[in-house]
Amino acid sequence: MSFTQIYNTIRTCLIITSVICFASISYCFGSDKTNILSIKQEIKSVGSNRVASLDDLFIDNKKSSTKASNQSFKQTSSWRGFSQYEMAFAYADPDHLSKMRLRTELENIRQINSFIKWKLSGRIDYDAVYSISNFFFFFVREDQRFEFWLRENYLDISRGNWDFRVGRQHIIWGEMVGLFFADVVSAKDMREFVLQDFNLLRIPQWALRTEYSKNNFHADLVWIPFATLDKIGRPGEPGRSAAEFYPFALPDQLQATFLNEDRSGRNITNSNYGLRLSQLVNGWDFSAFYYHSLDASPTFYLVGGELGRPLFQVRHDRIDQVGSTFSKDLGSVVVKGEFVYTNGRQFNVTRFSQPFGLVQQDTVDYALGLDFSLPAEIRTNLQFFQRVFLGYDRDIFHDKWESGASIMLNRKLWQDVEVQTLLIHSLNRVEWMLRPRINWNFTKNWRLALGADMFEGPATGLFGRFANNDRIFTEIRLSF
Repeated sequence: MSFTQIYNTIRTCLIITSVICFASISYCFGSDKTNILSIKQEIKSVGSNRVASLDDLFIDNKKSSTKASNQSFKQTSSWRGFSQYEMAFAYADPDHLSKMRLRTELENIRQINSFIKWKLSGRIDYDAVYSISNFFFFFVREDQRFEFWLRENYLDISRGNWDFRVGRQHIIWGEMVGLFFADVVSAKDMREFVLQDFNLLRIPQWALRTEYSKNNFHADLVWIPFATLDKIGRPGEPGRSAAEFYPFALPDQLQATFLNEDRSGRNITNSNYGLRLSQLVNGWDFSAFYYHSLDASPTFYLVGGELGRPLFQVRHDRIDQVGSTFSKDLGSVVVKGEFVYTNGRQFNVTRFSQPFGLVQQDTVDYALGLDFSLPAEIRTNLQFFQRVFLGYDRDIFHDKWESGASIMLNRKLWQDVEVQTLLIHSLNRVEWMLRPRINWNFTKNWRLALGADMFEGPATGLFGRFANNDRIFTEIRLSF
């Protein structure tokens, strides 16, 4: 992306945000001349040693003096962010530098009054590996060398039990450890699979969100006019390396080629929308949701090619999802679960006579988890998860019942040092991902991390396709 493009993107974002802010404030307060004169009179009446809130200025004149003297609001603005350097070395054959990325993110949250605030944030990533090495295909290097991200940029308006948020935002409906299940709204940067921190991996959506809360009930209505889709990286060519964690693999004897990804479905006529309802009952937090969307995950359409060298194109289908979540703190143990039924998603099959090489398979995904502590203050998370294919086609690359389990252990060795290990293992075959890590908070706001990412399994498996991407890594992070 050129400097001019970056500048134009930032300028457009700021203009849009400013217009939204002005329009929303005008709507909430009114913009007629009577109100403007009233504001001026109230400011004068308050006096130079007192700060009047905007709430004070828009009340009945007879009560305004008393209100102003008893209540005041101070606008707040806070800046925060981080800068992080990440380096990884893939030691499997062929060994190579995997990343040398500098990542800096900055955000500002401003509270205008008691019911209006905004957030602006952005991030810049530069990965020097794609400048100093020719290991990866040219288009892969161009895609991942430098990026400017608009992160969360939204306006919040709160009135009574209602909250309205418009702009680019995270919408998280589910959160398990290591993998995604009920988190159906978020787009994701999958160019490092699920190895990044989920806060960095998730990509915000441009959305209009309305929330209603009363007592122990909460409703969340979401409309996304132009869907943000997963970033999966660029494919390679025979003899040229694709993005390191490109999410598609065929048996070794086949060499696939690819057309450019088709994202033409991203338009307002294909907008996403959903509703989530949640209720707290005797300490149990239950939720249920429905979500209609342009699938953020890719579907690989077989569009041509020849025997032994098929030609694919990434497209995105319309899908519907119904799901639920629950959680309960039982004191020493926290129990939680997520369930999702998906209709409309297609999966690749081994028979090339099938149109587009795809069959529709409705699926049920669920996960059950426990959080508790073992002796020696070892924090532990256990999970069981499963995907069930309904109307199962035997030629897809999966079993009808795909089951797995995970365990994560975390313990502080000293006050500023902690170790953590995550193992996710298939229960259908020998296939797993292992992620040991050690964190050292060596001084205030600074953290150093060392770790490894290891994979094993068949070439077409969820983890096995990355068996040649085993790596060690280090990170150093400054938070401010």
